[in-house]
Amino acid sequence: GGKPMEILDILDEQGNITGKTEERAIVHEKGLWHTHVGIWLMNQKGELLFQKRAETKKVNPNKWTRTGGHVDSGETPLHAIQRETEEEIGVKIPLDEIELIDIKKEEINIPNTEIINRHFVYNYFAKVDYKLKDYTIDPEEVSDIKYITIEEIKKAIENKDEKYTFTRNKNINEIIKFLENKRKDI
Repeated sequence: GGKPMEILDILDEQGNITGKTEERAIVHEKGLWHTHVGIWLMNQKGELLFQKRAETKKVNPNKWTRTGGHVDSGETPLHAIQRETEEEIGVKIPLDEIELIDIKKEEINIPNTEIINRHFVYNYFAKVDYKLKDYTIDPEEVSDIKYITIEEIKKAIENKDEKYTFTRNKNINEIIKFLENKRKDI
C-alpha cells in the first residue's frame, strides 16, 4: 500500500533498545531483534476476537490471528498495541484497560520467504463490549473478523490447524490458562 516506511528500534538479544533503528524490511531480512505486540480481546460472552490477515500480506496471508503489529521507533509497546488495534479494526481501547500478559522472546524462520523474524513479543489482554458490526477493518491488513471460544482455540491447537497462526505458538497453553481465568471473572 501507500504506507510510509516503518522504522523500528533495534534491540539487543536481551531486549534492550540499542539506539539503532532500521526499516522493517531490512530488520526482517537481516534478522535483527525488534518488538512485536499482540492483543487478545475478549467480549462479554468470553469469546476472543480474531482477524483474518489480508491475502496480500507477505507473512501468514489469509490466516486467522489476534490483532497486533510492530512497535515503531520511539513508541512504547502499550501505545503501539493501542495504535495497531485502532488502525486494523477501528477501535481505540483505553490504555488503562490494556493488561500485559507476558513478554516472550521468539525467533521464527518463515517458510518460503527470506524472513527471519527475531522479536520480543508483548502479549496484551483487554475486555471489550463490541459486536462484530462495531469494528471497522482496514482492508489492506484484514479481510475478515470473528469471535471464537477458548474451546475452539484448543481444538485448533489439538488439530494443528494451519488456518490459525497461534497453533505454532510455543507459549499458547500459558495464554489459554490466563484467558480461562479471565473468562471466569465475566
